[in-house]
Amino acid sequence: MSLLSQPRLRAGLCLLLLAQAYLLRAADDVIIYADERHNGWDDWGWVPHYATNTPVHSGTNAMVFAATSSYQAWWLKHGPIDTSLFTNLTFWINGGAVGGQYVGVQAELGGSTAGLPRLGATAPTNSWKQVTFTLAALGIANKTNFTGLQFWNGGTLQSNFFLDDITLVAQPPPALVQVSVNATQTVRTVDERVFGINTAAWDGYLDTTSTVPVLTEMDNRALRWPGGSWGDGYHWATEVADLNARGYGCVTTNFTRVATNTRAQVFIIANYGSGTPAEAAGWVRQLNVTNGLGYKYWEVGNENFGGWETDINTNAPFVAHDPWTYAMRFKDFYAQMKAADPGIKIGAVATESETAFANNANHPTVNPRTGQTNNGWTPVMLATLKTNGVTPDFLVLHKYVGNDGDLLNLLWSKTWAADAANARQMITDYLGPAGTNIELVCTENGAGGNRQRTSIVGGLFWADSIGQVLQTEINALLWWDLRNGRSSIAPDPTLYGWRDYYDEGVVWNIAEATNRYPTFYCGKLMKYFARGGDRVVAAATDSPLLSAYAVRRTNGALTVLVLNKSSSYALPASINLVGYRPVTNGLLYRYGIPQDEAARTNAPAAALDIALTNFSNAGTNLAQTFPAYSASVLVLQPAPPVIAAPTATLAGFEMTFESVWGPTYVIERTSSLAPPSWQTLTNLPGTGGVQTFVDEEAPNAATRFYRVRVQ
Repeated sequence: MSLLSQPRLRAGLCLLLLAQAYLLRAADDVIIYADERHNGWDDWGWVPHYATNTPVHSGTNAMVFAATSSYQAWWLKHGPIDTSLFTNLTFWINGGAVGGQYVGVQAELGGSTAGLPRLGATAPTNSWKQVTFTLAALGIANKTNFTGLQFWNGGTLQSNFFLDDITLVAQPPPALVQVSVNATQTVRTVDERVFGINTAAWDGYLDTTSTVPVLTEMDNRALRWPGGSWGDGYHWATEVADLNARGYGCVTTNFTRVATNTRAQVFIIANYGSGTPAEAAGWVRQLNVTNGLGYKYWEVGNENFGGWETDINTNAPFVAHDPWTYAMRFKDFYAQMKAADPGIKIGAVATESETAFANNANHPTVNPRTGQTNNGWTPVMLATLKTNGVTPDFLVLHKYVGNDGDLLNLLWSKTWAADAANARQMITDYLGPAGTNIELVCTENGAGGNRQRTSIVGGLFWADSIGQVLQTEINALLWWDLRNGRSSIAPDPTLYGWRDYYDEGVVWNIAEATNRYPTFYCGKLMKYFARGGDRVVAAATDSPLLSAYAVRRTNGALTVLVLNKSSSYALPASINLVGYRPVTNGLLYRYGIPQDEAARTNAPAAALDIALTNFSNAGTNLAQTFPAYSASVLVLQPAPPVIAAPTATLAGFEMTFESVWGPTYVIERTSSLAPPSWQTLTNLPGTGGVQTFVDEEAPNAATRFYRVRVQ
């Protein structure tokens, strides 16, 4: 959540042998325990247990189950997991010198073991035995709310036994993924603010010759300033002295040069946590009136529901990190900032859940639709704003994935639709008709921890977030962030990647090719997929391992973004197009493991970049294979119209032709082909079906020629 208070610029080391091991993983299994817990599993056990290096099945540690009474269990917990991608639970047990212990296993759905079978196996003496249970036997096959496992000691006090290498085994990859695209079914129009990125005042490289080319190469369309949590401690009038005291960073004039030179739309964070409405209004006046910059989008604070944010608003009756306090103060921010520039849009900090961040119970509010009393941040904030007669122009959401491992994190992005729907429902419930025109924006989005931010997984996550947001009403998405700084990590061997450092930026320091992470290249890939004004059309697949999104570009092309979330398998796909007939030759832009490996081996810069190839099998049904961990954009151009047999009479001329949805078809006529002098008769928008044109002007026995062309 942009918690860094200063840059961390320590380089990490690359362990090449480990990197090769990651590439050799055989399946998309989710490891629960191997030496330690992985992939977001928490330890809730109520039995004495501890790690040991004697004995171990593999690696360096196993878990000792050291019961002190009957009916004790090692309880492993997780957020809800969709089990449709998995077949079995497997683990290894060892009974030590005694042996013969009965090891019970029970799963959990939605936080409860009720009604689920308890299975078990007997531990061998001084040896390891693998135990495998199908998810069907455990009662959790094809469930969306698998939340835990309990390993029992069989109901009686038994001597110590050992557990190791606990794994959810993945389904075999699909033999063929079906992808459908309906070019006639419009989802929404693309807002260019979906392709944005955060900048930060601590970035000492921001206003250098390396930044504008990077943002231009990505075709970045939106920027945010001055940087997450810094927004609630940043005083624009004294920023030069403040940054000089810190010894690094850039001031607003540095940012404005970057924003101006990239023609990006701008989001500014007004200091709520330690600032005043008058200070915020002064900044609006300075930037938009005095300097004429016209920055349109202003957020009042950053994540003010969180205890990590600066918040000195504690004068009674105000309370820090309190939704009622925030709404009461927002009223004054709104009034004074709008007075400085009536044309700006002002956003309020929100959460995607009605119950999230119920920090205080001083001002409970009742949902008028459900009758439920809530103390969550967003309900209290919205209800108080309504009482004050203030309606924000937009609500600000932030969305970060947890540390649930590569596969589960990549599957997590499907939650965007529910988040947008929940936010809109809260607006409707607590503001009523007054909230109809409130926009939803997400000004911070980021992948998980450890090496994910610097691996292909982070890049795929960003691309998938963009694809998912384009299925919702959210009108802006800004990635966290451009530069942040490297920090050392203890690498998690269950995560893909070879960079043994953590960095939330898409580039590090100056923007040489070797300092660009996969997130940079996946962000750059998006300009070949969509930009503002394009139309999102319906797309779907029958496998969660392969995501597909489609857009009708303003130039008539159809683009399809396909993301393979499998770390191990290339996925063949059959792509069916409805309402669009392309020419046979298409373009394919792709970023994946080969480019990332080129970075590891210090290959030439061109080998690190997005690959462009041609393919010649485009049609209403086309086959493509998508490599493991790859992001691909297929660009398809509309085929020329197919004209049916025309009919001509002395009264006029009629013809029909097959069109695709989107481009404009120009109907032209000439009386001579040597040389032709074409006259435009009409322009018809493509409908994705058969269209008819009638020239009602009598031919008067003259020879006439007609044609249809795509504009």
